Amino acid sequence: MLGTKKVAELVAFFKERKLPIIDQKANIEEIVTDMTHFEHSRLLYVVDHNEKLIGTISWGLLTRHVFSTSHDPQIHPRFIMSMITAETAKDIMQKNPLFITENELVETLLKKIIQRKVQEIPVLDREKRVIANLTIVDLLRFLIKSRKH
Repeated sequence: MLGTKKVAELVAFFKERKLPIIDQKANIEEIVTDMTHFEHSRLLYVVDHNEKLIGTISWGLLTRHVFSTSHDPQIHPRFIMSMITAETAKDIMQKNPLFITENELVETLLKKIIQRKVQEIPVLDREKRVIANLTIVDLLRFLIKSRKH
């Protein structure tokens, strides 16, 4: 069913969706505001001055930062200090994010999502810029539509 379908076909299916991208210099208020504007996404994609992906901020990561005074006692104090002093997206982002390229197979996308137990993944172009973000629900919708055609 997935055969040789490329991620580019899936990207085209969702091309009108606004991407949850934020500049690395965005402050915490901007991060919170932007995160609430993307109902389909649980991540913000942090980009540098060349619009290249450098990290991600998840709802969980943002929540731990904003509510750091209510932290879990299992969290190492060094992590808490870095969260409290963080001021920008770059300060709190998770580095080395999982991604896929538009030339990879949809089957590879599915394997990455399942193996890493993630709900969504950014799609990057050759310059490492985010051109789409895809969720497991998007993949299911695409597969259903592909079966009908």
